[in-house]
Amino acid sequence: MSLSQVSRCLSCQHGHALEVLLPHLAGVVVERAACTQAELDQWLAGNSSHLARSANFVRWAVARRHASRLTAPASRWTGPAGPLDQDRRWADARRLLHDDTCPAADRVAGLLILLYAQKLNVITALTTQHVLHQDGRTLLRLGSRPIMLPAPLDALVGAVAAGRKASGTGLLDVRSSWLFPGRRPGSPLTEDALAQRLHALGISPRQSRNTALFTLAADVPAAILAKTLGIHIKAAIQWQKISGGDWAAYAADISQRTRSLTTGRPS
Repeated sequence: MSLSQVSRCLSCQHGHALEVLLPHLAGVVVERAACTQAELDQWLAGNSSHLARSANFVRWAVARRHASRLTAPASRWTGPAGPLDQDRRWADARRLLHDDTCPAADRVAGLLILLYAQKLNVITALTTQHVLHQDGRTLLRLGSRPIMLPAPLDALVGAVAAGRKASGTGLLDVRSSWLFPGRRPGSPLTEDALAQRLHALGISPRQSRNTALFTLAADVPAAILAKTLGIHIKAAIQWQKISGGDWAAYAADISQRTRSLTTGRPS
């Protein structure tokens, strides 16, 4: 969002949200005329009391194309409503893993949300450079630490990376560096188009991502979550607090495994 766009919005109904956001983001806006998703996540993670108003403002700005690549979490959602959310998540994941009647690219995009809590704007920005092959394994770089993909997801990602072609074109030799190419050559698939394709498969991107992130934060320390999923560390910590993850038990388990490797005795 540019500085002039922010200024014009100050008189809108979300002006109070801007007054709250600007003290933290003003320097970013002035220096680079942009606010990144990581910076927004960091601010929201440390200012939960203003989450509802600020998230509403961000969604308003996105709808009016003032901040096309920003997303804000749902203000009233604090985790899965119950076992049904998790059951639905795993049922959807199993379906996408094994249903060959669905397009491979749509299956991969849905699985990146369901299994790795990725946002639409992150998925559409993936290129072939994010797909790595090491020692017969397929890895995907979402954050600073690549993730080794399990079967059959590894084969799906490999197939998408090898067979990508701009959608809607009949040119057989047109290939794109984007993992999810758009209709225009050289452009990625838009978030809106991807969202429509996922909804057609029965996948709700926001709800599915929140459920996945809530579950992952309960099982994985915030630092590892941030490195592997590419989210800001403060956002990962906030999700850790919401999910109530027991990091003391995780640290004790890692310590025990480390001692076992050092002594050569099983834990």
